[in-house]
Amino acid sequence: MRMLMSTGTLACVGAMTSLVPDLAVAEFFKDSQARLALRNYYFNDDYRDGGADRREWAQGFILKAQSGFTEGPVGFGMEALGLSGLRLDSSRAHAGTGLLPVHDDGRAASEYSSLGLTAKFRWQNTLVSTGTLLPKIPVLVYNDGRLLPQTFQGMQIEYTGIDRLYAHAGHLDKFKARNSTDSVDIFPQGYTGSEGSDFDFAGLRYDLSKQLSLSTYYGELRDFYRQQFYGLVYTAPVGEGKLTSDLRYFVSDDVGAARNGSVDADMFSGLFTYRLGGHSLGFGYQKVDGSTALPYVSVSTVYSFSNASVGKFIQPGERTWMLRYDFDFATVGIPGLAFMTRYYNGSGGEYRGLEAREHETNTQLKYVVQDGMFKGVGAELRHAVSRSTYASDRDNVRVYLTYDFVLW
Repeated sequence: MRMLMSTGTLACVGAMTSLVPDLAVAEFFKDSQARLALRNYYFNDDYRDGGADRREWAQGFILKAQSGFTEGPVGFGMEALGLSGLRLDSSRAHAGTGLLPVHDDGRAASEYSSLGLTAKFRWQNTLVSTGTLLPKIPVLVYNDGRLLPQTFQGMQIEYTGIDRLYAHAGHLDKFKARNSTDSVDIFPQGYTGSEGSDFDFAGLRYDLSKQLSLSTYYGELRDFYRQQFYGLVYTAPVGEGKLTSDLRYFVSDDVGAARNGSVDADMFSGLFTYRLGGHSLGFGYQKVDGSTALPYVSVSTVYSFSNASVGKFIQPGERTWMLRYDFDFATVGIPGLAFMTRYYNGSGGEYRGLEAREHETNTQLKYVVQDGMFKGVGAELRHAVSRSTYASDRDNVRVYLTYDFVLW
């Protein structure tokens, strides 16, 4: 930990300083900040159909540092993201949880690390970022479900100059998987070819009021697929609580050379959540129409309510019902403690000639210390049970120990 803090911090500072030699250092570092997140993760994937279980334990370090902006018509700033993972326990027979890279001999790497830099330019209400990015948009959500996050390389523009409107566009050409330090071309999930491509996107979000928000995005993985997204979020008081309606619709088809074959998938995903005090109860429905599964970038997360711990419920023709319950214990005098359980049931789908039926239950209990000497220390237990007619049945247990704190 001490080594990561010293070398990572010095690398960030050195890179920032070398790139702006003629700028006032005091102004460049004004409003700068840095945080270090420690992640101690244990994964146990129990394959109920006789496959080899996957069990690994690892320690992760995530250092995030950002400068302020220089003065002048165009402000310049920098961000740095230092990532490092250490193997604590793994074996050749049980490697492959996604926490650690796996060598050709089947053994997990003892450690892996990378450093990503991002240059930022701000002009009035426009922000341009180029370098390492963590996209979290409907057509592409980076995966942060393991020890270290998936990262992308590219450029994006954000505009906030019109009241209640957010405009966003960008171009991405490389990515690193969540357990890799190699930058590779972008390709869709399930692609077995050797040639990836670039990903372009553009979108808008408009808040008609504090209660109603509309959004639309377009994403295209060149020569693979294109995808349009339309979303609506509406929150209204109902009795003593609030009802939130979150509706999402995707339209996907192939484009250009269609290197991964034809794409024909439209998906509706909706979740209605009622919140009263510390209780939240959600009910959702999802339907995939078309001849193929919903496409998405490899390793990334699908922007749907069915993106469960194990399954995604996005096969062609699949209909999924969802039920979710959350409770915030702060309402009964225990701040920092939260409970969640959810259930998915998918049917009517098709996978390579097989009927796709599946169901999954996820349960999570999380606690983060709110004050005192151990403020920021967190512990989380996750359990998932997944059963499917076309994929392996799995019981999944995850234990997370985390500690986030401010360096400066």
